[in-house]
Amino acid sequence: MKDLITLAIESSCDETAASVLKNGREVLSNIISTQIDIHKKFGGVVPEVASRKHVENIDIVVQQAIDEAGIEMNDIDMIAVTYGPGLVGALLVGLSYAKAMAYALDVPLVGVNHIEGHLSANYIAHKELEPPFVTLIVSGGHTHLVEVKDYGEYEILGRTRDDASGEAFDKVARAMELGYPGGPIIDRLAKEGDPKAIEFPRAYIDDGYDFSFSGIKSAVLNYLNAKRMKKEEIPVADVAASFQDAVTDVLASKAVKAASEKGYKTVTLSGGVASNSGLREKIQKFGEEKGVDVKFPPPVLCTDNAAMIGCAGYYRYLKGRVDGMDLNAVPNLQITE
Repeated sequence: MKDLITLAIESSCDETAASVLKNGREVLSNIISTQIDIHKKFGGVVPEVASRKHVENIDIVVQQAIDEAGIEMNDIDMIAVTYGPGLVGALLVGLSYAKAMAYALDVPLVGVNHIEGHLSANYIAHKELEPPFVTLIVSGGHTHLVEVKDYGEYEILGRTRDDASGEAFDKVARAMELGYPGGPIIDRLAKEGDPKAIEFPRAYIDDGYDFSFSGIKSAVLNYLNAKRMKKEEIPVADVAASFQDAVTDVLASKAVKAASEKGYKTVTLSGGVASNSGLREKIQKFGEEKGVDVKFPPPVLCTDNAAMIGCAGYYRYLKGRVDGMDLNAVPNLQITE
């Protein structure tokens, strides 16, 4: 059987990324051009700026991915591209480019859900992984607990009712004037602090699988404001450690609980927050206690990248999914659609 070569494109937020994969799981190249330094001065991603930078970068990034993979344009068998969720202007840049390439090369175009991409990163990192299993997808925009019944077949068990976990990390970091992006900074500081120094709330919501992070975010802000009003010194490392401990407690315990109650022996972790060392340690600890195997990808596959999109697109293609030139960006796309 002939190897299937996929060119994948990702531009849902502030990373312009392109990747070439062989048979869905073998990454031949994975190029990521990040805009973090540009958006850092604004304290967050500015959609219009992100879109303009994608326009500037995408041709260079795609060509670099093809060159690094050691292939020619006519070796490409299909093109996978993120079409949602994300920033609409940013999505349209990658989608328009992918459509043009698919049309010019006369190859299939496969639209990929960005959230599905994140969970597919584990297929690349763990070649033996096959559905079914439970996955926890945690990033700046998403916190989903999903039952993966088969490739492309999902059931959402729980999701955040307010802030995404990564969003809470960024907002707390901003309130502490630590800089952007806040997640890695808090993770680094947490290693120097006492996670039991401050008792922040943990929202378990009726023992179900949903999440809520607005309460802990407000608790941290109230703590910081009280310290500032009294002109007391803020124990930054202790706040970071205590906040991270509270968030990861809920994330890890619910993920392992869902796998255990659904009868699965595997839970995977994916998304930007999956790089958090505190979350990795805690979910492994809880998994060992319940006899659940925990898998997560390397950090480069946790952040937005095109390799994960190519992997998800490959399995969509095998199931007969091919999109037309009328495929449009869907900023609020759900994983079950």
